[in-house]
Amino acid sequence: MRPPVPPSYDRGVKVPLLRRLPPGTWAVLAWAAGLAYEAAVSVRLPGEVPRFRPEGLGSLTSGHVPFVVAATALILVGGLLLGRRSLSALALLLAGAVFAAMALNSTEIAFPQFLAADAALVHIAATRPRRTSAAAVAMALAVLAGHSAVRVMLGFPIGTSTQSSVALTAVIAWLAGGWVRQSREHARMTHAQAVTAERLRIARELHDSVAHSIGVIAIQAGAAKMVADARPAAAREALDAIEQASRETLAGLRRMLGALRQGDPVETVPASGLADLERLAATTAAAGVHVDVRRSGRRDPLPAEIDLSAFRIVQEAVTNVVRHAGTGGCRVSIEHREDELAIEIVDSGRGGTGLGGGHGIVGMRERVGLLHGDFTAGPRPEGGFRVAARLPVRPR
Repeated sequence: MRPPVPPSYDRGVKVPLLRRLPPGTWAVLAWAAGLAYEAAVSVRLPGEVPRFRPEGLGSLTSGHVPFVVAATALILVGGLLLGRRSLSALALLLAGAVFAAMALNSTEIAFPQFLAADAALVHIAATRPRRTSAAAVAMALAVLAGHSAVRVMLGFPIGTSTQSSVALTAVIAWLAGGWVRQSREHARMTHAQAVTAERLRIARELHDSVAHSIGVIAIQAGAAKMVADARPAAAREALDAIEQASRETLAGLRRMLGALRQGDPVETVPASGLADLERLAATTAAAGVHVDVRRSGRRDPLPAEIDLSAFRIVQEAVTNVVRHAGTGGCRVSIEHREDELAIEIVDSGRGGTGLGGGHGIVGMRERVGLLHGDFTAGPRPEGGFRVAARLPVRPR
């Protein structure tokens, strides 16, 4: 089996070079930058006045080279392990910081010596569970406090503020990594919600596009079977209706699937709207159900999502009438109001008997909910079934 392609490389999108570097690389680079700073501060040209050195920062001499080599080895090993065993790697990086302080004869662990550990804290807080990241920052602070305590016990002097500043940088690095982690979790959650919403929307579109035509085809096929021997002409008419409905459904599915394969939004497929109500009524009439369409109010252009959703609601409600109501007609009322669009579909059939546990009513309710409208559906007291929706239209 071929391994899955990482999402970052899908469709030719490459991750930037800085993000492709292993996490340990940043720790090693931070250590190299700190070491270069120490070396630069320690070098003085002949006759140069001794420059100011930060509090707690010692001097790098040739006698301290073994400690520098040991510290560098610890940093390198810690950098290699950072991506797999984060706490063990951090322990090695902290040990390297201690060896570097010994090499410089520093009174405390200065900031340049702690840069590698700070980089590791950012990575751990950003990628590991909160318990692990809390243990990491506690380990770093414990090493800083322990180093000062040991120097006091041995009678060596310590600085007054450098260690506190370095501890503050460790906390800041930990908080920065936590912020990165939260940002990633939020982005991941937002992406998952968007994917779920898109799946539901595509499912509604497929259901609404196919359910009506399949209902018409089923009824026409049953009618053709019943009159095939006695009324061949009527059977041929039913078969013609089946052929036309099948071709229209197949064409719609091809357009939708083609758009999905190309990665385009489904809205790029030519969408239906209330302008197609007459065609819907004609198709339904061919299935033996007369649709009385009544429209009132000023027909201003509607937003695309309102127009499509209104048509899908009518289409699904009429489909339910054809499949379940057992009646010969229904009435569709569309009222264009100043700030909303009111839709009502009523019939005098069996009052919703036979709807079962399908997704039609659920899909209509979801459509209206996404547009912040109101939706009701249920049997009528005088008999039959009623579907009503109010879709708010934003004022121009």
